[in-house]
Amino acid sequence: MEVALTTTASSHARRVRVWDLSIRLFHWLLVAGITLCFVTSDDDASVSAWHVRIGWVVAGLIAFRLVWGLIGGEHVRFVNFVRPSQIAEHVRNLLRGSVEPSLGHNPLGAISVVVLLGLIVAAVATGVAGREGVHEAITYALLVFIVAHVIGVVLMSLLTRDNLVSAMVTGYKDASRHARARDADPPARLAAPAAVIAIAVAIYGANKLGLSSAPQRPELDKSTSRNVLQEAGETPSGDD
Repeated sequence: MEVALTTTASSHARRVRVWDLSIRLFHWLLVAGITLCFVTSDDDASVSAWHVRIGWVVAGLIAFRLVWGLIGGEHVRFVNFVRPSQIAEHVRNLLRGSVEPSLGHNPLGAISVVVLLGLIVAAVATGVAGREGVHEAITYALLVFIVAHVIGVVLMSLLTRDNLVSAMVTGYKDASRHARARDADPPARLAAPAAVIAIAVAIYGANKLGLSSAPQRPELDKSTSRNVLQEAGETPSGDD
């Protein structure tokens, strides 16, 4: 029994908590949302009506991430991982093949997160505004960057022997790969209610702006309607 307890304790000690449940749910819901947006982007498809609705959900997810980036968990806060001054050294280490695993986002991963969020915000904004040409161009750029992001995650997992995908599923990393690692600080107490409010405002705002920017079909008055019918060779059934 004593040996079993010791083994269990040591196995728990080998894991360190990095990502809280909220950020993991955000990540995979965003993956699903972006995928569905691409699937439903064809205007002629029967599922195209869902494209806008899914876009509203994506807007809510981005609002959540922005709030979580300010008052979320330790490794999720922008101030703790967006550090451009570390990029040059990180790239040099990559080229030398001596890169060390990062407990949170590494410097290039941090830039990737910021660029992805920026592209998604731009895609949502142009979609809401009805700028179809710009919206399409941004979504293609987003697709290219997503592919690059996935390749980067796979390569960094192999180079550092630190499974980044598994960590985003379980929330934990192997503590043996991270010297003096400790569990991440939790989100602030007001983080959850603030995120809920931000999500609601973002979805409501995207919905209202989307409806107001939709092209309105002009209504014809009776005389105009009668003239149109006469030109088409049809006679109204009677006067109102």
